[in-house]
Amino acid sequence: MVRVDASATSESSGNVSSKELDSRGGAFVQHCDFTLQGSAEGPLAGLTFAIKDLFDVKGFKTGFGNPTWLETHEVADRTAPAVQMLLDAGATAIGKTEMDELAYSLNGENFHYGTPLNPAAPHRVPGGSSSGSASAVAQKLCDFALGSDTGGSVRVPSSYCGLCGIRPTHGRVDDDCGRHLAYSFDTVGWFTRDMELLQKVGTVLLDSNRKEGSIRRWLVATDAFELADKEVGSTIYKALSGEDSSTFEKITDLIGKPVETTVAPEDSTVIGPLTTWWTTFRVLQASEVWATHGEWVTEFKPNFGPGIKDRFEMASKITPEEVKAADATRDAITKHLDELLSDGAVLMVPTTPGPGPIHNMPPKDLDDFRTRALTLTCISGLARLPQVNVPIAMMEDGSPVGLGLIGARGSDEALLELAVEIEKLVPLKPSRK
Repeated sequence: MVRVDASATSESSGNVSSKELDSRGGAFVQHCDFTLQGSAEGPLAGLTFAIKDLFDVKGFKTGFGNPTWLETHEVADRTAPAVQMLLDAGATAIGKTEMDELAYSLNGENFHYGTPLNPAAPHRVPGGSSSGSASAVAQKLCDFALGSDTGGSVRVPSSYCGLCGIRPTHGRVDDDCGRHLAYSFDTVGWFTRDMELLQKVGTVLLDSNRKEGSIRRWLVATDAFELADKEVGSTIYKALSGEDSSTFEKITDLIGKPVETTVAPEDSTVIGPLTTWWTTFRVLQASEVWATHGEWVTEFKPNFGPGIKDRFEMASKITPEEVKAADATRDAITKHLDELLSDGAVLMVPTTPGPGPIHNMPPKDLDDFRTRALTLTCISGLARLPQVNVPIAMMEDGSPVGLGLIGARGSDEALLELAVEIEKLVPLKPSRK
């Protein structure tokens, strides 16, 4: 395992150098170390999990990926409900995991604490902001891990590390005692190495506000695939087809033949193309970030890494007029997607534009990749929809890429059931069972 030197890591420079080997791949925080034994009985009895360091655990500080935050906040006096539900279901917590500063990044490179290992592609970043949680599961240090997903912080690391991951419907998992980034986008997600466990954890965490019914229509977002690297679409299609097309036929038996659709029609004067969706997300997320953390940033002036620092500066300048216009666009996008996904439809997209960026990627290339990634992940985020990453494909160099399944609001259980069935037909890559 190589742990990246925090002093040489930044999103803007792309510089990465190795540090002393860490037996846990840099996945776990250094400021606290604990094991919380789960109940003797329950659906998760005998399993272990890790906790992203934005969820409170009674008796320990929550670091939120930044040393100034750690210094300026007290020891938690409560344990986050999501953590407690997992403990009550029998799972044992083995510690807290590293994350990007205040969850405001998709890379997994922390200026202060380094970069957790991506064992599926060691020459690539693990993705963030739930970087340590993804790394811990991918390294088989635990059975599953809690993360959070605002703009892709579970889905992106799942794709880069070859894991199963879910961003649930907004509000379906209790996020109390968890630090917020942007409250109308924040969700509690989780990582596993197989779909059956992803589904089992969902039976513990998801509330009762489920949408009844099964998924029976298959939509393919052509404009989303156009945002991805050219090889990504063909690699995913090849994985779905199988060696003799029999796999594809079995999938169509499940959900019908695929129908291509443009999720954001270019000629729409109301919602615009996907580039407009990205701008809408950027404005609303940034305004909520500053509303939540602006006072703390102004008072304590934390030493943010370059990429994080730039985003907070941008967030401080968002105007009420920009927010009002973006809110209206978000409402229109939500209505559009609700109609598109009615009657049991699933929308398939590439989870990310490609495999994780390589260490030392030039800043301009990294910025372009980040923009394309957020343009893909904001589709479900804007409309508060659930999305599952299915790690079914690998590029020529062995790096994983994920297929994203987006369902209607509240269809989390149906989406997870579909993912389980797809796993039976298409071996997950890399296989980590």
